[in-house]
Amino acid sequence: MLKIIGKLLKVIITLIILVALVVGGIFAVRTYKNTKTVNSYRSEVQILADQAGVGEYTDIILGIMYTESKGRGTDLMQSSESAYGSRGKISSQQESIENGVKHFSDSYKQAKAAGCDLNTAIQAYNYGTKYIQYVHDHGGKNSVELAEEYSRDVLSPGYGNDQQHTYRYMQLQSLLYNGGYLYQNGGNMFYAEIVQMNKRFITFFQTFQNS
Repeated sequence: MLKIIGKLLKVIITLIILVALVVGGIFAVRTYKNTKTVNSYRSEVQILADQAGVGEYTDIILGIMYTESKGRGTDLMQSSESAYGSRGKISSQQESIENGVKHFSDSYKQAKAAGCDLNTAIQAYNYGTKYIQYVHDHGGKNSVELAEEYSRDVLSPGYGNDQQHTYRYMQLQSLLYNGGYLYQNGGNMFYAEIVQMNKRFITFFQTFQNS
């Protein structure tokens, strides 16, 4: 009986390993393709970032693009709201990148002036630059916990979600933190972490794409 159980466990473990390898392989191929698409905009983003004084953060900006669109569509940086106050106003990829770089540059410079960290600037790309003062008033360093407070107590109620309604958000960061949810109308409390993760993917795969 013990031998049978042992064999079954070996089969189960083998199947789990095989599934993990297949899923991991699919994820790696998909991520490679997505990062290749985003990296195709590198030169354009680098030039605009240099002009805006944030050239050293080109990979962060590309990480934002990856997070927002994976390099597809017209509004690559989802910068219509920051530029025009509403969605669907961007008419070209060039305009989207220009506005996206400007939005990040403004967020970074305001965060730096306020003594806040880089992740505050990244999170402010999603939340808006008023978040920078909030971080400044709460220690000067972004965290998921602080971002959740702002989403729950400031941003979400400001857009009508007074009852703190949530919705499912199935990403690794959210699953590990709260089981997978965001507040309705409250932005993405995991935005800075996700952008930093995607930035690492972009930097890693660029090595192979340039070889």
